[in-house]
Amino acid sequence: MLVYEGIKSGFIDDVNLNKIVDKIYDKYKQFFGRTSESQLNSWKNSMQYMRGVLDDSEIPNNAGVAIEFNIPTTSKRIDFILSGRDNKRKDSVIIIELKQWETCNAIENKDGIVSTFTGGAIREVAHPSYQAMSYANLIKDFNETVQLDEIGLYPCAFLHNYDLKDDDPICSSQYQEYIKEAPMFGTNDFEKLRNFIKKYIVEGDDRELLYKIENGRIRPSKRLQDSLAQMLQGNKEFNMIDEQKVIYEDAIRMAIDTVASDTKNVFIVQGGPGTGKSVLAINLLVELTNRNMTTFYVTKNAAPRAVFRDKLKGTFKMTYINNLFQGSGQFTDANKNEIDCLIVDEAHRLNAKSGMFQNLGENQIKEIINASNFSIFFIDEDQKVTLKDIGSIDEIKKYAHELGAGIKIVELESQFRCNGSDGYLAWLDNLLEIRKTANFDDMDFNYDFRVLDNPNDLRNLIEEKNRENNKSRIVAGYCWDWISEGKNNSNIHDIVIPEYNFEMSWNLGNSQTWAIDSTSVNEVGCIHTCQGLEFDYVGVIIGEDLRYEDEHIVTDYTKRAKTDQSLKGINKIAREKGVDIANKIANSIIKNTYRTLMTRGMKGCYVYCVDKNLQKYLKENVRNL
Repeated sequence: MLVYEGIKSGFIDDVNLNKIVDKIYDKYKQFFGRTSESQLNSWKNSMQYMRGVLDDSEIPNNAGVAIEFNIPTTSKRIDFILSGRDNKRKDSVIIIELKQWETCNAIENKDGIVSTFTGGAIREVAHPSYQAMSYANLIKDFNETVQLDEIGLYPCAFLHNYDLKDDDPICSSQYQEYIKEAPMFGTNDFEKLRNFIKKYIVEGDDRELLYKIENGRIRPSKRLQDSLAQMLQGNKEFNMIDEQKVIYEDAIRMAIDTVASDTKNVFIVQGGPGTGKSVLAINLLVELTNRNMTTFYVTKNAAPRAVFRDKLKGTFKMTYINNLFQGSGQFTDANKNEIDCLIVDEAHRLNAKSGMFQNLGENQIKEIINASNFSIFFIDEDQKVTLKDIGSIDEIKKYAHELGAGIKIVELESQFRCNGSDGYLAWLDNLLEIRKTANFDDMDFNYDFRVLDNPNDLRNLIEEKNRENNKSRIVAGYCWDWISEGKNNSNIHDIVIPEYNFEMSWNLGNSQTWAIDSTSVNEVGCIHTCQGLEFDYVGVIIGEDLRYEDEHIVTDYTKRAKTDQSLKGINKIAREKGVDIANKIANSIIKNTYRTLMTRGMKGCYVYCVDKNLQKYLKENVRNL
């Protein structure tokens, strides 16, 4: 959708007559609601600069102009678009990312990322050239009209308040690949930007191309299909077996029939830890994309998306594959059946509201079902770990019925994690008093579970295992404040257990790829960096939020770190609904958190407990196996 569209002459008149901001905002409110005063000032400032750039007689007056173009299937918007034809009458569209920045810093160990003052604070964000290039690639990869009509897309970035110098951090060598694809222009580069525009637009199109792009059918491109299939070939981590294959074929057939008949169906896959839900999800993503269906892999957590992108990367530019992985809040403004298929992993982690401030949309489950003909939800209700997690089979069924979708529910039972042992999971549920499991001690399982008296012994064990293949990690309950956040200083430690002279920090680097980074064994992950992922061995530090008292497991949400957001709002629940209700909710979340942490290891789990009574209780239960 386009918030503002017109031609160059009309745009210049709107700016000259001080009408441009009102025209943008009137349409913006219809689509997205109200916005901040800073956004209005940003439009006013940027449009004045763009008016100056376009005030050139060689740029045709009837060239198309679009502002705030909402990219289909996403919540992303392109700031400014120009359309027309080049000197060979080839259709051309220029994508301009506008920035108010004045300075920024390079981030050496993160690809395509810089830090700058934006949104009232210093933040890490995508490099402007990377951002403009990725938006262009997203349209190339999924807009069938752009593909079939061979419309040329030419991205760039205009930092109109920035005095760009060759030695500026934003121009450093690590970003040159992206700057080459999407040139960057600063406050002194008006003439250069004009020349860039005139290179591709010498004839106006009376906004014809804007209409084509806005109304183009959403379809994956052939190059994307080929690249994704090539990446999956030979990647043994994504091979399917047994029930996975059965459910895979069932889902493929249902997807084909649903899209062909332009109906709406929901496919729910239940499965516990290690049943191969994510493997199945990735294989479905590949196959449905190869069958020319617009398909996206969706999770609330960024970590699984980042890890899968890394595992699937090949020799081509990652922007081709990045577009396939979406956050769960991307569909608040999506049209009905805009997308063929959405594959939702970790569906238990879905929220009601979306956005940084949880103020967008109505319900992520409803929005996902609405946006797609066919939606697949992979879910384990025992892995809800925050107050905001609303994903449940009943909730999915509720919105499926409301939106007129058919429903099919299947279950994955094959066990890959914990040495294929259902016995371990049953024992763990009984151990944590999540549910009473009859005769669990008759279930044999070959799984390396140990309780350590000293956290340093746990660390040494994990380091030893990790030397084999970088697939062992230490995790902990979120009972220690993240004081090292943003400091990137290995001498600042978060998790300190003084009696054992034990000190470690929460993940210092990129939390999204902590599960596979080479130095992550030296850092501690939490539920947010490891849920949905797996290791060979996991070491779990259980904090004071889980204890053993009066012959029972007890939880204590007051021992959670102040920086933990997963139980944010629990005190309000205690005040409004009573302490007993708050304790019951928190009890479930805390136990689910440790159950999830203690099932991340495929071959073994090593545990250290801060509470000595819990340590003794676990040891006694291990001896009784």
